[in-house]
Amino acid sequence: MDTRESLILDAADINFCLYDWLDVESLTDLERYAEHSRETFDGLLDVSRQLSEDLFAPHNRTGDLNEPTLVDGKVQTIDEVKPALKAFADAGFLTATMDEEFGGFSLPATIYRAAFLWFQAANVGTVSYALLTTGAANLIRTHATEELQKKFLPPMLDGRWFGTMNLSEPGTGSALGDLTTAATKQEDGTYRLRGDKMWISGGDQEISENIVHLVLARTGGPGVKGLSLFIVPKWLGEPGNLTERNGVTLVGVNHKMGYRGTVNTALNYDDATGYLIGEEGRGLFYMFHMMNEARIGVGAGATALGVTGFLHSRDYARGRIQGRPLDAKDPKTPAVPIIRHADVRRMLLEQKAYAEGAVAVILYAAKVLDESVAASSPEERTAAHQLLEVLTPVAKSWPSQWCLEGNSLAIQVLGGSGYTRDYPVEQFYRDNRLNPIHEGTHGIQGLDLLGRKVLLDGGSGFRDLLGRITTTCDGLADSHPELADPLRSRTTRLAEVTAIAWEDKDAGTALSNATMYLEAAGDIIVAWLLADQVRALGEKTGSEDFAKSKLFTASFFIDHLLPRVDAQLDLVASKDRRLHDLDDALI
Repeated sequence: MDTRESLILDAADINFCLYDWLDVESLTDLERYAEHSRETFDGLLDVSRQLSEDLFAPHNRTGDLNEPTLVDGKVQTIDEVKPALKAFADAGFLTATMDEEFGGFSLPATIYRAAFLWFQAANVGTVSYALLTTGAANLIRTHATEELQKKFLPPMLDGRWFGTMNLSEPGTGSALGDLTTAATKQEDGTYRLRGDKMWISGGDQEISENIVHLVLARTGGPGVKGLSLFIVPKWLGEPGNLTERNGVTLVGVNHKMGYRGTVNTALNYDDATGYLIGEEGRGLFYMFHMMNEARIGVGAGATALGVTGFLHSRDYARGRIQGRPLDAKDPKTPAVPIIRHADVRRMLLEQKAYAEGAVAVILYAAKVLDESVAASSPEERTAAHQLLEVLTPVAKSWPSQWCLEGNSLAIQVLGGSGYTRDYPVEQFYRDNRLNPIHEGTHGIQGLDLLGRKVLLDGGSGFRDLLGRITTTCDGLADSHPELADPLRSRTTRLAEVTAIAWEDKDAGTALSNATMYLEAAGDIIVAWLLADQVRALGEKTGSEDFAKSKLFTASFFIDHLLPRVDAQLDLVASKDRRLHDLDDALI
């Protein structure tokens, strides 16, 4: 793997995470990944780096300054987007994790996620089309009939047709139970859809030959149980012979503060032909397949932006000469790089902790996903799935919250230059600000974690998580008690507060402060993963600068940032209901 320094990603950290910490080579002992080796892993990672540097990063700013526009009823994007996405598809990235029958080569999700970080850090706006297409294809591959798979998957996996997800509607947002788009079954087994959809990323463009919309629409009564899921193509016909425009109309283009390279649309469905996926009434269940994949993808995008923002601001701080040491008495003392100033170091270290912590969360979750798919026994696969359920809301929200804060600190490090368009950090911030909203807002992830995920299967996934953290603490107890002891006490407190929150079995009380619970749990999980990386370093590399840096980052996070969870957990334990019971007139 090419570990040269880059301002896109920290290649050395990725390399360490994959091979020294997560031991991703051990996945090749599993039948599904047996044909792979470190050589194939490194080859794909190097290709992803090269494509991101050559075809994605060069037009990141251009795409931001020249966002998609509506011209004569069609969405116009900059010319560089199409060849970049074609190269992505030609390199096999759309199918990499799939089986050979779908044109894939069963790549572990851990390697794919690390490779995809390169593209997200280089140009999150352009690569989002690929993220959506892969997610839609995975859903169709898992839940649609063989007939629908044969019709839609080949052109999607070739990169000729792109995919989208259509959930939100004007006025409903995240309240999916209130969706009104309706689907009526026809004699030929197809459906006709009518309604409006809003905030549809990739909803219309001229980059691909066709667009495969996955649309939630109502076939039954009220609530989410009345929703079904449909494939609704923009054009009807076969690849290369699209004969008829379907009843999907572009109503308008939304102009966003960030992610400008990804067109975002309002769509109208007027007697549009749709094909049912699975059974009626199970639409939201199927859609969660894509939503959960997208949630980790959103967290990974936030992570990538946090990493590249940190690398850019650190590079600036090393070269920007300004000010003198605090103990310098002589005004003729030479000025120093701003990285020598304590507060700049604070901001850089916070960014570093957020960036490395987010990378750890995303890659760890990917490794657990691999185990849930390919572990040797059904019991191991089930346990990994249960743990992944608990990790998913954290993997989405923690990077989205704290890598955004990292991007804000990057602007601060650059000072006045930071908020000008002469430097890319202001774009990183604007792009990242969308991620706490994408794929279930920050607050929704809190409700999901405390209201559902820690309770699933009798809390087995949550207990597994606590056990893994405790194992790391035990492994560090003698060598690094300064890491192990604070982490152990907060983990014990997290378990206590989880039980306290639900002891009355009252959702209104338990969930009033679910967001605080999410943030505290996220900090504890990240502290654990950073500490576990120190454990993985061991004595062998303890004298190297990289190892010293890892240890310093972990100790900085645990000493400076982890204590904020104490007040948050105390608030959850207090069962304070004021946010639930508040009279709106008081706001």
